[in-house]
Amino acid sequence: MASAILALVGTQARIALPPWTERLIRELDDSDRRAKELAGRLSVEQLNWQPAPGSWSVGQCLEHLSISNEVYLPSISAALAENHVAVVAEITPGWFARWFIRSYIEPSSQTKRAPAPRKIAPGSKVESSVLDRFLSTNQSARELIRRAAAYDPNRIRFKNPFIPGLRFTVGTGFEIICGHERRHLLQGERVRQSTKFPGAEA
Repeated sequence: MASAILALVGTQARIALPPWTERLIRELDDSDRRAKELAGRLSVEQLNWQPAPGSWSVGQCLEHLSISNEVYLPSISAALAENHVAVVAEITPGWFARWFIRSYIEPSSQTKRAPAPRKIAPGSKVESSVLDRFLSTNQSARELIRRAAAYDPNRIRFKNPFIPGLRFTVGTGFEIICGHERRHLLQGERVRQSTKFPGAEA
């Protein structure tokens, strides 16, 4: 039964995905567009330019997001493999998840600053392939979201790869990925808009 539903989600049900999947896929599509506009024509020098010592470059923002997705997505995928199917219309994070996203993930004046975990910290120099890497991880995220459409993202929890003992729901995990991208793409856009950015118009 489960395999039959998964097969349906992967083929015919593409035109009738639950609303939460369509929303998140649109958000990832928008992140792709912003990333291409941000870094699509930058040189290696521009990708690695930092507005201040210790501040991240455009390339480091994209690399951080890429590594984060590469670490997060397998944990979510593994959780899906262990559970039964149950389609729902929307993601409904609990109070703690809403607070966490509002405080540490979404870009806002109230977002708390916290150092990135070492395993997802970007390198000191980023290669020109970083944009393709980011776009590839987002494609993987879209594929996983489509797969997760056959499950209840509000009931299945996954092992958090960054905070041992803390388990978010699959739905919260997807919300974190999309919010995290908005935050660091905005950071990269602010770097690009700096009057000191290499090649910027005076």
